[in-house]
Amino acid sequence: MESKSQSRFPLGRQSSLAPEKDGVSDDAVTAGHGVDEGIDSGLRLMYMTNDGDLEGMEELLDSGTRVNYKDIDGRTALHIAACQGYADVVDFLLKNGAHVDAMDRWGSTPLADAIYYKNNDVAKLLEVHGAKPAVAPMHVENAREIPEYEIDPRELDFSNSVNITKGTYCVALWRGTEVAVKKLGEELFTDEDKVKAFGDELALLQKIRHPNVVQFLGAVTQSSPMMIITEYLPKGDLRAFLKRKGALKPIMAVKFALDIARGINYLHEHKPEAIIHRDLEPENILRDDSGLLKVADFGLSKLMKFTRTVKEDRPLVRQEDSWRYVAPEVLKHEEYDTKVDVFSFALILQEMIEGCPPFSMKQEIEVAKAYVANERPPFRASQKLYAHGLRE
Repeated sequence: MESKSQSRFPLGRQSSLAPEKDGVSDDAVTAGHGVDEGIDSGLRLMYMTNDGDLEGMEELLDSGTRVNYKDIDGRTALHIAACQGYADVVDFLLKNGAHVDAMDRWGSTPLADAIYYKNNDVAKLLEVHGAKPAVAPMHVENAREIPEYEIDPRELDFSNSVNITKGTYCVALWRGTEVAVKKLGEELFTDEDKVKAFGDELALLQKIRHPNVVQFLGAVTQSSPMMIITEYLPKGDLRAFLKRKGALKPIMAVKFALDIARGINYLHEHKPEAIIHRDLEPENILRDDSGLLKVADFGLSKLMKFTRTVKEDRPLVRQEDSWRYVAPEVLKHEEYDTKVDVFSFALILQEMIEGCPPFSMKQEIEVAKAYVANERPPFRASQKLYAHGLRE
C-alpha cells in the first residue's frame, strides 16, 4: 500500500457533509500546475481537477493514474469537480470511468456535493449518468426528529404497481393493503420549488380529516425517492367515470355534487386557516367502492393565513392540460379567495349534466382566454335536467 495515498486534498470547496468546510489540512501543498511532482499522482489529479486543467488531467490518466483515486477522506476527483461546478470536467471524468456514486468518509457523494453548492447543471449531468441522492432533502440527523407519519420504504411493495390518475401516482402494497403513492422523482431534487411544494402538500395533508377527502396515511421523507402515501380508491376518478357514462341523470349529478361540495366546504371552513384546493377538476375527484366521491391531489392547495385573499408572487405552474377548470382571477394573476374552487365546482356540475367538458370544442389555451373574456360554457341540455334552480 502506498503511503502517499493517505494524503488529504485540502483546497477548494469541501464535502457537503464534512463538519468543517473551511479548514486547511496540514498536508496542504500548492495547487495548480506547480504541484510538487513528488506527491502521489492521484492527489495531483485532484489538484488539476480543482483548477479545471483538462489537459493535465488527461496526461495523468494516460500515464496510468487511477481516475477513482481516493484521498484520506475518501474524496475523489469527481467530488472536487462537482463541488466546483465544472460540468466539462465532470463529463470528462465520467467518460474515463469515474464512479458516479463514490462516497467520502462523511457519506457525501458527488451528486450530494453538487446539490449542496447549487451546481444544478452538474447535478443533472450526474443524474443522467445514474447518480442517486444519498439522502432526501427532508432528511433529519436526529432520530427523535423523524416524523410520526414516516413509513419505511421497505414496507412498500411495487412489484405489481400500476400508474393511476394523472401525474406521479401509482398503486403499491403497504402491509398487505393497496395504497396510492405519489413520488417526488429523484431528478427533481435540484428543483427547490418542487421540493418546497412537496413539503407544503405534506404539511397540509396532515391537517385534513373528512369522509369526502382522500385520507393521508403516511410519507417517506428520510430517503429517496420521497413519497406521499394515501388511501387507494379502486373505482378511479370522476373523469374516467364521465367518459364511460356521459351525461348523468340529475339525481346522480346532484348526489355527486353534494359529495364534492361537502369535501370542498370542509376545506374552506378549516380552522384556523382556510384551505383553497386550486386544482379542482374531475381527474382530482376519486370514487370509493360505495360510489362516494372524495377530493384528492393537494399539490397546488394553499392555506389562507391571516388574510381574506391570496395573490401569488408569480403565476402558478400547471400542466398544459389543466386550465379548463381554472377561475379567471387565477388566470389573470389577480387576488383570489376560496371562490376559485366554487367556480371549478360549478363547471364540474355543469359537465355532469351536459355530458361534456366545459368548452369541449376549444383547446385549453382558448378556454382560458374565454374565461378571462368573461365567457362561460353554454347550456345545451334540456331545461328540465337543471332541476331545483341549478342552472340559475
